[in-house]
Amino acid sequence: MSIRSQLLKGVLDGCVLAIIESETVYGYELSTKLQEIGLHDVSEGTIYPVLLRLQKNNFIYGEMRPSPSGPNRKYYFITEEGKEALNIITSEWEAIHEPVHTLFKRRTQQ
Repeated sequence: MSIRSQLLKGVLDGCVLAIIESETVYGYELSTKLQEIGLHDVSEGTIYPVLLRLQKNNFIYGEMRPSPSGPNRKYYFITEEGKEALNIITSEWEAIHEPVHTLFKRRTQQ
């Protein structure tokens, strides 16, 4: 596993929760939205295990709904526990983002 993949895996739960908090999505759509914001390494194969883990932790729940084209799709919704987890993830990210960014930026200025 590449270093980039390992870093992404560490923040992917938060990214998925942030998208689901802002809108109801199904798995493939979620993967597309992550790629659209620049997370090109995120495939459907990566997303479904994350969704299962988040459901198991009661951070999200899924509901089958009719699709405008083809079979029904499972749409995902965030729970109150998921919102709390997203708040914690966001706080933790903010606590490490700036110091790490400062350290790396200092490196390029030498």
